[in-house]
Amino acid sequence: MRIAVLGAGYAGLTLARQLEKKLPESADLVVVNDRPDHLVQHELHRVVRRPTLADEITVALDEVLDRATVRVARVTDVDHERNVAELDDGRLDYGIGAVCLGAETAFHDLPGVEDHATPLKRLPDAARIREEFLSLPAGGRVVVGGAGLSGVQVAGELTALAREEGIDREVLLLERLGSVAPNFPANFQEAVHEELERRDVAVRTGRAVERATDSTVECGAEAIDYDQFLWTGGIRGPDALSGERPMVPDTLRLGGDTFVVGDAGRVTDADGAAVPASAAAAVREARSVAESIVTLAEHDEGSEIFEPRPERFRFDAPGWLVSIGDGAVAQVGPTVFRGTAAKALKTTVGAGYLSSVGAIENAADLVREELASD
Repeated sequence: MRIAVLGAGYAGLTLARQLEKKLPESADLVVVNDRPDHLVQHELHRVVRRPTLADEITVALDEVLDRATVRVARVTDVDHERNVAELDDGRLDYGIGAVCLGAETAFHDLPGVEDHATPLKRLPDAARIREEFLSLPAGGRVVVGGAGLSGVQVAGELTALAREEGIDREVLLLERLGSVAPNFPANFQEAVHEELERRDVAVRTGRAVERATDSTVECGAEAIDYDQFLWTGGIRGPDALSGERPMVPDTLRLGGDTFVVGDAGRVTDADGAAVPASAAAAVREARSVAESIVTLAEHDEGSEIFEPRPERFRFDAPGWLVSIGDGAVAQVGPTVFRGTAAKALKTTVGAGYLSSVGAIENAADLVREELASD
């Protein structure tokens, strides 16, 4: 039987490594990704200030996958009823599949926003943001649209970069809702807001971006001038799912023997709670789906008599972390803390993830880079 893992982000790489360990020897495991490497997305904002980190947060797939066949191609469509994935270089038939393609930046059809704003999804985006920021005139204003964790982190990196370079820049963070980090607990939101202001990021909440020109962002009757415009204002599904993030139950089953794992889907867990789009959720979903796929594969070989039941996923958030320039905010249980402890925890989590996917050298390099920057 062929098992196809479509995408090698947090969900895809974690799932593939789990399957390498647990699948029957007769199973054929194929990982399809549009690049030959894996990007540690939650550290991408750091590359804006420290370009050398790009090497530490990029992991070659053939170095961390042993059994799987890696096929470098873009997934253009998934037909879960026929168990077929269409690729830009052909098609892939599979017995069991997992869509782990992540999410793309959503511009919500807001006039001018996609034309004039730079997102932060890939390494070239980080390089472009840095280059434009450093070339702005003295006193230049950067507007960051969207104060979720990505927007918070890139805004913090930019003010830190301005301090390091000794240049005068204004960084303005806009959020349409009433608080920054709006999908997180209130005490976490408050700490993040305070840390942003402490790091010289100007924050305006209750500002819904409606349109953009090449020099202004319009929020209702208010027009905000800018010299650089970044957009982190939401996510949409991958192109292979027509831009949609399908709702899936706690089994994460899209239909038939195809699963959706990570940000590509909207998941409701076994407690009936909506699972947030996050690296922590993607990794945990992948571990749950790995068990389901192994059970299905073993049943196909006849080692199981009864029709197997997929694992039901329950998300237990271990806490939340966000870096803001040289600072950080962490929440563990009900407790929120900042300062050295929060920053150390952020570094530990990043290095721990790299170690968990077999990138030990990258993890060590990341820790060295962090210690050198203190």
